Amino acid sequence: MSIGKVIRKYRKLRNMTQEEMAVRLGVTAPAVNKWENENSFPDITLLAPIARLLHISLDTRLSFREELTAEEINGIIGEVNQMLKEKSYEEAFQWAKKALEQYPNCEELCLDIAICFDAYRTLQNIPDGTDDEYLSSLYVRLLDSKEETIRVRAADALVGFCRRKGQYEKAEEYLRYFSAQNPERKRKLAQIYGETGRMREAYGAYEELLFVDYQRVSAEFHGMQMLALQEKDMEKAHKLAQKQAELAKCFEMGRYYEAAAKLEVAVLEKDADAALGIMEEMLANVEEIESFRESWLFAHMEFKEMGEEFRKGLKETLRKCFRDEESYDFLKADQRWKALVDGQ
Repeated sequence: MSIGKVIRKYRKLRNMTQEEMAVRLGVTAPAVNKWENENSFPDITLLAPIARLLHISLDTRLSFREELTAEEINGIIGEVNQMLKEKSYEEAFQWAKKALEQYPNCEELCLDIAICFDAYRTLQNIPDGTDDEYLSSLYVRLLDSKEETIRVRAADALVGFCRRKGQYEKAEEYLRYFSAQNPERKRKLAQIYGETGRMREAYGAYEELLFVDYQRVSAEFHGMQMLALQEKDMEKAHKLAQKQAELAKCFEMGRYYEAAAKLEVAVLEKDADAALGIMEEMLANVEEIESFRESWLFAHMEFKEMGEEFRKGLKETLRKCFRDEESYDFLKADQRWKALVDGQ
């Protein structure tokens, strides 16, 4: 928003006429009218008095800092895209620069314009030029944003920018703007490792992502299964249990995890044959609970050894659970259950 539009907006919000404003500032009413119609600009010595009179921040409002709406930003980006289709790249670029000069502190607009031209340059194979440095400078400036989303998107763009130029050390530096919990950080690091010939590190990073993804997706399926059980929707619960079993098989987690996924549904339905079969399979496969360590999917990962004592303790814990938990009471008259909890 221009200075004239800012003055008009906040003068009206203060219920002040142009004449009243002119008197307070010691200028003529036609002078105020010319400011608002953008036919002239206030003298620099009047900027601070205008800001005080209108109860606005000189730094924020009269430096053109404007909180544009999403619709306004989309409108400007739409104009940029249209110009890129109908006019030369240079014309569109210069128009966009002027738009940013009008709204220099609108971070969303700054980021969207930079991404728009960056993507266009990549798709059209436009060679490096001074505009390349300009776009990079926009991203770098946004790394100081107070908004995490802005910082991460700018850092993401810079990582891609540096990778395309073969500046891999700089690309890795920009990854520090990603949260350690953000999987995109490790995924992009894996890409950099692969592009720089560090294959073992690249595989290791991807494998760690896979392992975490299994745990996350499995937990999400289980959460949905609990909701289905809560609603007594047994058909959905069975389907979700099957998905968990398929997921464990896909990620080569081992038979223990494939079987365990179906136990809760069988117990809730009091299906003795199904429940006992699953319980027997779980106990039989406790020794293989770490079989994923041997999977080629995780060949470059290092896992902490659980040890024989842990596996033995887990088996006893399972038996105790099957013996003492009330949810298994419907099985207590069954000889298979007695043999199972007694370890026979």
